[in-house]
Amino acid sequence: MTAELVRGQNHPLSETRLDIRVSAGTPVVAAVTAADEHGRVRDADRVAHPGSPVLPGVQVPRRAAAEHRLAVDLSALPETVHRVDVLLALPGGQGPSRFGAVAAPFVGVTGPTGARLAEYTVTGLDAESAVIALELYRRQDAWKVRAVGQGYAGGLVELLADRGLPEAHRVASAIAEAVAQGPAHPAAVPPSRGRDGDGSPQPPASDRATPAAPRPAQTAPAGPQTQAGSAYTGQAAGGPAQPAPQPPYPAGAAPRPSYPDGSAPPDPAAGHRPAAPEGGPIDYSHPRRRTTAPQPPPPAAPPAPPGRPAQPVAGDATGWSMEERLYNQVWGMFEDLARSMAAYRGAVDFADSRLERELDQALADPRGRIGGPGDAAREAARDRHTQLVDQARAALDRDLAQLTAESEVVEPALPPAYAGWDNPVWHGYRVPMEMPMAVRLGDLHLPEDPSLRIPMLVRLPLERGLWIDSGGSGAWDEDFGDEGELRRLAMEAAVVHAARLLAVYPAGEFALHVVDPAGSAARALAPLVRAGVLAGPPATGAAGVTDVLNRLTQRVDLVQMAVRGGASDALPPDFDTSGQLLIVNDFPHGFDDRAVTRLRYLADEGPAVGVHLMMVADREDAAGYGPLLDPLWRSLLRLTPVPDDHLADPWVGHAWTYEPSRVPSGSQVLQQVLAQVAAARRDRRG
Repeated sequence: MTAELVRGQNHPLSETRLDIRVSAGTPVVAAVTAADEHGRVRDADRVAHPGSPVLPGVQVPRRAAAEHRLAVDLSALPETVHRVDVLLALPGGQGPSRFGAVAAPFVGVTGPTGARLAEYTVTGLDAESAVIALELYRRQDAWKVRAVGQGYAGGLVELLADRGLPEAHRVASAIAEAVAQGPAHPAAVPPSRGRDGDGSPQPPASDRATPAAPRPAQTAPAGPQTQAGSAYTGQAAGGPAQPAPQPPYPAGAAPRPSYPDGSAPPDPAAGHRPAAPEGGPIDYSHPRRRTTAPQPPPPAAPPAPPGRPAQPVAGDATGWSMEERLYNQVWGMFEDLARSMAAYRGAVDFADSRLERELDQALADPRGRIGGPGDAAREAARDRHTQLVDQARAALDRDLAQLTAESEVVEPALPPAYAGWDNPVWHGYRVPMEMPMAVRLGDLHLPEDPSLRIPMLVRLPLERGLWIDSGGSGAWDEDFGDEGELRRLAMEAAVVHAARLLAVYPAGEFALHVVDPAGSAARALAPLVRAGVLAGPPATGAAGVTDVLNRLTQRVDLVQMAVRGGASDALPPDFDTSGQLLIVNDFPHGFDDRAVTRLRYLADEGPAVGVHLMMVADREDAAGYGPLLDPLWRSLLRLTPVPDDHLADPWVGHAWTYEPSRVPSGSQVLQQVLAQVAAARRDRRG
């Protein structure tokens, strides 16, 4: 499991042979210092830099670049080395002169198999031109990694001098000269300590040397833990996104990193250099090396005026594509808001408890309960309470202003899968060629600032079904006296969610089925029916319900048998492998016991093979089944057709208010998008 570090956090290392990957939005210089138990660098021979790239157990690149790979073998380090610092510095010249003007650097630590051990995004930098990103330190014969993020405005000279290096100026000059003249030279993993125990790296064999593979795309774990650097509060980012499904690997095999275009780096055990053709030169090019250009770096923030925060930039987060950067940035905003609000509420709770304690102390003395001294003590306690609350609110308002400015920049830059229906990006919509990382299901906000709304992004493919709750609650009853109105809104919300899912999948890779036993949703389903994007007419009556459930259940059984038997290629040639979504309206009306059992089976087993449920139902209507259906409701992600604070955040204890995505009144964007989806499907079939 990858540790997403924040500044000052440490994590034990399970490997001694490490690759340290650096990704920055601009060329940077990478170096390593080897320090003693007191953190002091004795002399220039303990610094690995572009002019002297090799130390015992350490190898660094010879040039400045936006992507780096450093190799460290902790078992090959001398016994006198207790701390290894990873340094990053701007090379100067015509490029940026401070880290505050570029995207936050990302540093990842991986093992020899490519397994990610720890990651850290170095945020919070401004005028600094050199930074200690990570340190690897020895503690009781075990090694750990710590996220440092300590910057130096004086550059490498100040950094090296702070580490006790007596020749800081000379070493910094040698680094600058080497960067200006040195060629590209990717570092290879240093060999393990030999029998002689000197630990000196040897030139790697050509059949073992592998190019530096970029950091694999990040996944969003369940709960707010997704790594994404936000440029404003210096915090790691995350959010309640669904976990991304991991690709299957053979038993005992470890996943290997991949390039942005999907190609894999060479397998060290897969072969050697190609032999020289008779009478011709040896071809040293890698047979699977791609010539496509790398992804563009994240956009750099413009320099901020003195005393003001940096201007927000859309896509200012880690990731190989703009889509991934925006996804990470959105959940970075979520975590920043969650932490800021947690700090504010904690400060207010502390002020309240302190006021109560001071008032109790004032009343505990009978001599001070009545009269001037007692009144003065109580007044002073209230003044201190007001001061604490005002300070906390001022800090919160500052954070909210920064997040609001970021939201105003990010929202217009979102792709259709992440954008609200009022975003102009929908007017230029085209059916995508591949499935996006995530889809937007609504917005989240907190009561202290309802105007600041964070898109609720859920990873694709869905790992849970959806439940659009059409039942009333105490809060809803005040606004919706008519139960039928709430059911209509729930069905309209389901149609909007289904339309978005159809729009973000490639043509023909997502099929939509509808079960409407009583036909009560005909009006809400009209946009889908008119556009011709349904897999078939909405099923009505008990017979229609049984037919649809039987077909989808058989599909799940067939795919499961093929996958478990390792015979995926044995599926019928005309078998539709696209994802399936079943909208169920007015459950449990029209469902007998056998249909209910099949529905539970689809909810439990369907998502693993691409079959998903979207229930539009009131749980009270199914109360007659008792606890039998409790697992069904728990397996679905509950959404509401109206704003409701039912989404709990166990990380900091907030109850987030969910607000569904709505199509603007009078807008034809939904019909236009569905028309393009239908046209793309016809073209694909034709």
